Amino acid sequence: MCANCPMINLIDRKWVRRILKTLVIEGPLRFSELEKQLAGISPKTLTERLRDLEEKEMVIRTVYPEVPIRVEYRLTERGIEVANLVVATCDWVKKWYPNTTS
Repeated sequence: MCANCPMINLIDRKWVRRILKTLVIEGPLRFSELEKQLAGISPKTLTERLRDLEEKEMVIRTVYPEVPIRVEYRLTERGIEVANLVVATCDWVKKWYPNTTS
């Protein structure tokens, strides 16, 4: 299979699937909004994961020149595709393993 695939390794990292799923469902979010949606994630971890996703062109970080500065994160087309796979996997788990939490 692709055990050493860097993309699978990224998606397997803690919080990445939840970040992708949240952004595909909620749309563009500010850092603080994303942090609230992902209860329990530390700001450091969220920053690291968003940078990793941005590096792989799955997330776009947009800075708006306002006071105070507003930064939003949104999925790219590539990010939307992988996020839809994550959501579909969650739906599959709910269907076939209804007593399992996803």
